[in-house]
Amino acid sequence: MTSQVAVKAWGNSYGIRIPKKIMDSIQIWADDLLRLETDGDSIIIHKVFQHKTFEQRLAAYDGKISVELFDRGEPQGRELV
Repeated sequence: MTSQVAVKAWGNSYGIRIPKKIMDSIQIWADDLLRLETDGDSIIIHKVFQHKTFEQRLAAYDGKISVELFDRGEPQGRELV
């Protein structure tokens, strides 16, 4: 996905607006931390992983406990099944 945007003055810095389609496609939201990297004349933007606090995890918890089965595949050697 490509898009053309203009660089605008923003106080003593500069900024660009990232189109919503791009934000949605790579799951970047307002107030996320991003890491910028340059490579020649390109700017590479990486989303910074942030651990959730206990309070954030608790707020997102819906009260349901899910148990997922894990397929370990077929035995590959002499292990006991």
